[in-house]
Amino acid sequence: MLHAGRVRGTTIAGAAAALAVGLATGDAAGAEDGLVSEIKFGVQYHDVGLFEAPREEGVDLSAEILFAPLEPLAFVWSPRPHLGAHVNTSGDTSQLYFGLTWTFDLTDRFWVAFGGGGAVHNGKLTTGNGEDLQLGSAAQFRWTAEAGVTLDEHNRLSVMLDHVSNAGLARENVGLDTLGVRYGYRF
Repeated sequence: MLHAGRVRGTTIAGAAAALAVGLATGDAAGAEDGLVSEIKFGVQYHDVGLFEAPREEGVDLSAEILFAPLEPLAFVWSPRPHLGAHVNTSGDTSQLYFGLTWTFDLTDRFWVAFGGGGAVHNGKLTTGNGEDLQLGSAAQFRWTAEAGVTLDEHNRLSVMLDHVSNAGLARENVGLDTLGVRYGYRF
């Protein structure tokens, strides 16, 4: 729920919990008819500071659903829509995100993926002290890069970096970067 320009932490945590429960119980909408192509769970270092000095702490737990490729977009390598969440275990910024993911197989075992889209978060927009993370707006752009290995027909491991920022559309534009490992299960 949006409130005073930000997303409440309980809303993000609740949505992430519902997503995780649905995935764990196999109730992901349409998984049996091919709507969902993959689910991913991860542990990521929060605010690793690739573009700015780190200002927040903790570990993010993540869950993501990747849907079947969009065939009408086959001319741009059939991206898969995604929907996910990062929940920060230290009470700092958590986020819900959505977008498109492009996955490219380099060999039978190794692959890379790139994604883009948007995110909403429960972090601080402005603080005035110059020390805390100031994301400037509740809505952010989100970009990802991921490299992984396919273990077998269903199981995959990867390393992923993601970055959210408002791209300078708000006065404050301190981005947030997370880096970590993810497990994926392909249907």
